[in-house]
Amino acid sequence: MKYTQLGRTGLKVSRLVLGTMNFGPHTDEADSHAIMDEALDAGINFFDTANVYGWGENKGRTEEILGTWFARGGGRRDKVVLATKVYGNMAPEGDPWPNHDKLSALNIRRAVDASLKRLQTDHIDLYQFHHIDRDTPVEEIWQAIDTLIQQGKILYAGSSNFPGWKIAQTNETARRLGSYGLVSEQCLYNLAERRAEMEIIPAAREYGLGVIPWSPLQGGLLGGVLRKEREGGSAKRSVDRLKDSTIREQIQAYEDLLAKHGIEPGEAALAWLLTRPGVTGPIVGPRTSEQLESAVRAVELELSDEVLASLEEIFPGPGPSPEAFAW
Repeated sequence: MKYTQLGRTGLKVSRLVLGTMNFGPHTDEADSHAIMDEALDAGINFFDTANVYGWGENKGRTEEILGTWFARGGGRRDKVVLATKVYGNMAPEGDPWPNHDKLSALNIRRAVDASLKRLQTDHIDLYQFHHIDRDTPVEEIWQAIDTLIQQGKILYAGSSNFPGWKIAQTNETARRLGSYGLVSEQCLYNLAERRAEMEIIPAAREYGLGVIPWSPLQGGLLGGVLRKEREGGSAKRSVDRLKDSTIREQIQAYEDLLAKHGIEPGEAALAWLLTRPGVTGPIVGPRTSEQLESAVRAVELELSDEVLASLEEIFPGPGPSPEAFAW
């Protein structure tokens, strides 16, 4: 496994991030534990989750699965850089009581204590805002975060799904208050969805944030979906997108290119992200050991200049801002 610094911090993290969103809803506890053990064995030390994972009446379940895994000992917690998120409503289903969501100081305090209990740990390495909160002043958010840092409950703060302007506003406010500010941004970014290159990634790089792309295979679209379709199955989400003839032709060209070079589509999509400036590592959410093994191989995959140029032709980026939408 290869490692890099998380943004401007001294924290060393693997170039793959183990996403845990499938743990609970799609992968049972025993198999989830096995995948986490295999991830550690492969050198992956960066694990990402969120308080709402598990979803619906089972929200919080994913953090609980990580907690029971940490409780097994063997140095598991010490080896992991643990990231979770706050924003979603954690009130019991059917009981949308006020102040159980978003980024008020009250909810941040409540949410971090609940996550620590589920995760069976005394601190969270990277505490991420899952979405912007348009109602809570940034000053209030940093006051709450700095208190948690002083208490030793969290070490760093990051963002997820923030636009470029919000990254700038949040870190300029932190600078004014003497806070350390955001150290990472988790955003939707892959070969087929490159709008982050216009504003988000430039802002993240300017402020020293590590970029952590989620959905690196665009919901399976970049994972060999047409080949799987020919073999008799694929994800419904991908099938729906393939009804668009333009997208279908684009994915066909992508799969044909990689077949010509003997490269697995999913591994190519991950390897491409690892070539992008500012990217710390993509989040992979394996449901099986085989999917994890494929992701690990991508770290060692070197895409040739010819392949990179061809990928750029198939999936052209939007261009920089403001040139992408102005003269």
